[in-house]
Amino acid sequence: MEFKEYLAGHREEMTEMLRTVVEHETPSHEKVSLDSFASYLSEMFRGLGCHVELIEQAEAGNHLRASWGEGKEQALVLCHMDTVWPLGETKKRPFRIENGKATGPGVYDMKGGLVQAFFALKAIIDLGITVPRRIVFLCNSDEEIGSGSSRILIEEEAKRSAFVLLPEPTYGPEGAAKLARKGWGMFDVTVTGRAAHAGSEHAKGINAVEELAHQILKLQAMTNYAAGTTISVGETHGGSGYNVIPDLATTKVDLRASTEAELSAAQDKIQNLVPVLTGTTITVVGTINRPPLEPTPANAVLYQKARGFARELGFELPGVHVGGVSDGNFTSAVGVATLDGLGAVGDGPHTVHEYLVLDSMAPRAALIAKLLSE
Repeated sequence: MEFKEYLAGHREEMTEMLRTVVEHETPSHEKVSLDSFASYLSEMFRGLGCHVELIEQAEAGNHLRASWGEGKEQALVLCHMDTVWPLGETKKRPFRIENGKATGPGVYDMKGGLVQAFFALKAIIDLGITVPRRIVFLCNSDEEIGSGSSRILIEEEAKRSAFVLLPEPTYGPEGAAKLARKGWGMFDVTVTGRAAHAGSEHAKGINAVEELAHQILKLQAMTNYAAGTTISVGETHGGSGYNVIPDLATTKVDLRASTEAELSAAQDKIQNLVPVLTGTTITVVGTINRPPLEPTPANAVLYQKARGFARELGFELPGVHVGGVSDGNFTSAVGVATLDGLGAVGDGPHTVHEYLVLDSMAPRAALIAKLLSE
């Protein structure tokens, strides 16, 4: 029996596991819920005969490492367990199946992909397939908030691996793989001025909001679509009332860039903003969170193999470049062949309308199984 047929025969099991993992809420900042979910996954992997290690964290949720097979080399499957949704979201939007689509918090990003990858390994084991290298799953708990406690683990595990597969959501209705991702930086800009009464002592004040307005225009003007660099000014605060000239104003800045050079150049500009108004000061705190996932030759080879396997399984695997980030940014940057976006087919990551196409789960799981076994 081939992977495609085996996994098609396990569609109901995959759907039930999907229901279970969606109903088990895992907000990034809820350690108790994340630890419980990691324990559940541990038992699932142990049920396959895997060696399982829970990597305990003091504040973040525990991470999980599961391995199966032998060999000097290993292949890494990199997953995240956390979602952007708060506790109680499943009461508002419980797991549902309608018109061939599954919905619920995190179903698309990325619990569907986690289930597909798990069943890819189950298929390899149940079918008695001899794999050329050890298979390792690393499931972290903080991808959605920057992977602060897991980045070192991810990079170390990647360096031990021949290649890395990420069952993050695919892109678009065709289910495209993600061949490149932008790098990401986050910065907090604070402007200080001088407070004064807006009526009787207007001339004595130095308006921090006015200065910040100048800086916002500068920042937004740094966007260069041709170079693949975008700056987005987000949450902004300043002032305390109608009649007070504000002495403080703040804003949050999101930076994305397609190349390391562009990312570094934009970061330098953000960190060296020059005041327009005399008497104001600007403080910038923040840094680059993830380097770009650039389309390296090694990544291209891995993608072409996946594309060929997909055709054998009866579907096309287009590739796209996206602005969002993942932990694949880290693994590619340390020089390891990485293929991202092998997970669920659907739409709506981080939105209330996210969904997963159920018919896509078995063939996509089969693709992961073929990549791991061949």
